[in-house]
Amino acid sequence: MKTIANVPSKQNAMRELKDYLMIALGMVLYGIGWTVFLLPNDITTGGVPGIASIIYFATGFPVQYTYFAINFLLLLLALRILGWKFSVKTIYAVFTLTFFLSIIQKLTEGVVLLHDQPFMACVIGASFCGSGIGIAFSNNGSTGGTDIIAAVINKYRDITLGKVVLICDLIIISSSYFVLKDWEKVVYGYVTLYICSFVLDQVVNSSRQSVQFFIISDKYEEIAKHIQVYPHRGATVINASGFYTGKEIKMLFVLAKKRESSIIFRLIKDIDPNAFVSQSAVIGVYGEGFDKIKVK
Repeated sequence: MKTIANVPSKQNAMRELKDYLMIALGMVLYGIGWTVFLLPNDITTGGVPGIASIIYFATGFPVQYTYFAINFLLLLLALRILGWKFSVKTIYAVFTLTFFLSIIQKLTEGVVLLHDQPFMACVIGASFCGSGIGIAFSNNGSTGGTDIIAAVINKYRDITLGKVVLICDLIIISSSYFVLKDWEKVVYGYVTLYICSFVLDQVVNSSRQSVQFFIISDKYEEIAKHIQVYPHRGATVINASGFYTGKEIKMLFVLAKKRESSIIFRLIKDIDPNAFVSQSAVIGVYGEGFDKIKVK
């Protein structure tokens, strides 16, 4: 019997390599948005970068060092709760962003874009930052900071990632007033946070929806067992028969989050590349592992 452990290591290596490359791309986008558009215009972001920005405005201390130090503590929390698979890629993301921050700042030293247009600066900068975080999340990583807190909450509650980040960051941006002494800059910080959260949701929103699968395969038992282990979803076996062939068959019915659909497709492909699979989006799924039934 073929198992997932027998899947060629080359295939798994390519998947991991893609994740790391995409996380690096996300960190580059975030670094550009933060240090090219936001920081030179005294616009505060949320999370650990926001704290680093406030310290930079107050003391001139390089943001990358503050960012790294605070994330070191949060990563210890991530290692305990989220496990190595998430944490290793998050550690990689933190080191990558710290590295690129230094490079981007050196390359853009003395360059201030949109200095007389702070609103455009916060829109463009926030779009870069939100895209970067979204790409990192979509590939099992994060930029650390409140992203780690959001991922921890998301593990136990079905709450939109962007909203969690939004709530966590409001206090940080508001506190920037004590350094900048300018409510206009604080308002731009709020705008930046909103746009960043919106873009983040747009990037990862497709993975937040629920989907259903109908799977027809002679290896339905093996497929169901692996889906039950990871991504830890149940499967219902339905007795069916082909109208044309008259053959009795077994069909699997699986409900999962859309972000888990790629995992399920990989499992099916690894076990039975010739399986017949139907995937469709569902409006709502209520019960254990999904949303709670809400009645007004």
